[in-house]
Amino acid sequence: MREKLYFYYTNDLHSNFDQWAKAAGYLKEAKEKRLEAGESCWLVDIGDHVDRVHPIAEAFMGQANVGLLNDAGYDLATIGNNEGITLAHDDLFHLYDHAEFEVVCANLHSLDHRVPDWLKPITTLTSFNGVNIGMIGLTAPFNAFYELLGWHISSQYTALEEYIKEMKESADIIILLSHLGLNEDQEIARRHPEIDVIIGGHTHHLLRYGEHVNNTLITAAGKHCAYAGEVILTWDHQEKKLVEKEAYTTDITKVAKDLQTEQKLLELHDHAEKIMGENVVNIQHPIEISWFGHTPLMQQLTETVKDWTQADVAMLNAGLLLDHFPSGNITYHDIHRICPHPINPVVVELKGDELLEVIRASLTKDFMELKLKGFGFRGEVLGRMIFSGLKVETGFRPDGDEYVKRVMKNGEVLDMDRTYKVATADTFTFGRLLPEVAKSERKDYFLPEFLRDLLAVTLRKEYGS
Repeated sequence: MREKLYFYYTNDLHSNFDQWAKAAGYLKEAKEKRLEAGESCWLVDIGDHVDRVHPIAEAFMGQANVGLLNDAGYDLATIGNNEGITLAHDDLFHLYDHAEFEVVCANLHSLDHRVPDWLKPITTLTSFNGVNIGMIGLTAPFNAFYELLGWHISSQYTALEEYIKEMKESADIIILLSHLGLNEDQEIARRHPEIDVIIGGHTHHLLRYGEHVNNTLITAAGKHCAYAGEVILTWDHQEKKLVEKEAYTTDITKVAKDLQTEQKLLELHDHAEKIMGENVVNIQHPIEISWFGHTPLMQQLTETVKDWTQADVAMLNAGLLLDHFPSGNITYHDIHRICPHPINPVVVELKGDELLEVIRASLTKDFMELKLKGFGFRGEVLGRMIFSGLKVETGFRPDGDEYVKRVMKNGEVLDMDRTYKVATADTFTFGRLLPEVAKSERKDYFLPEFLRDLLAVTLRKEYGS
């Protein structure tokens, strides 16, 4: 006899709730049909379901996301970096207290040696006909952030070495839920051919029909639940082995919304607005915002970041603020809407010549007009860089390009050999946006405060009565 085992999965929703009612409807219907037909079926999530860019995730600190997974009938999940490093320690510790599904993550550890009741390194699922499927979860090791929040992420390879042997003794099939990214998934498949399937995420890669590396089938379904993933495994009970592995992704952007989920989201949104409706400050006149110019509020926020972090200088891109503040009462909901990014302050050490190069790069047209997606940035364009603790004098060439004439600190030209502590957005410590910042040997992140928390501080200080 041959038995088919069905896994439907999502990854990297990032609280894109406009799509969630469609995903929930599609997945609930798929699972219901399989179970009615007597087939073994599970729903799993690969992490980054939570993203505090959305007011529902912000107001409930991710617990509403968990409730939505419960409502959709999920069986299993692992955590992503957005669950892991955008929540304070206690918020993550209790995030899944009311989950009606299992949570597996073998490389997440609390530095106080307490283990959340919901956290398991591995688990076993059993099909209707007795096939045992060992499940292990892993998440990306952003320890520069995790350790400031009281957690540690151990090496994925150490965790695999520890648990794969145990799983092989009791499981017929081994599946890894990986929030590590495609390159790591491929490397794991090369090192551990005993893993039958890797369901992945984190790098938002879309593998429409999966890919095979050695003995392992790797799959992932992009981002924001535009696609739902499906893995079909065929187990031969006579031969006692897996004889077929298939992976598919389905575009669900045109499917009907699940009405119950849509109603729940509307209720959650109303509740979130009430939670975040606390007044922060009352302003007499509108506060203007400009992505490509200098505005008082952006300057004041940059100065707040400099003072908060006790840095020598600070620099923030004006695209962090998405809209004007109207006159009247300003609430936390307004601040979240205008500065939704899950971005923390960071201080890096740069030599004067490196800082000068960063300033030059940040004032180029290409940088200011870059429509960045990712690295925590949830805006439209990066915008103009605003500085505190520095006087940056610029000019314009005949072709209209801006250039840096000189940079002064405390009335003196920037010292090329001196090391400066530079506060900025943690966005620039990733990738190649500002290479000198990303390559800095010392990076001190400030958690759990987001830049919008410092925006609230700035508004109270500068505009409060």
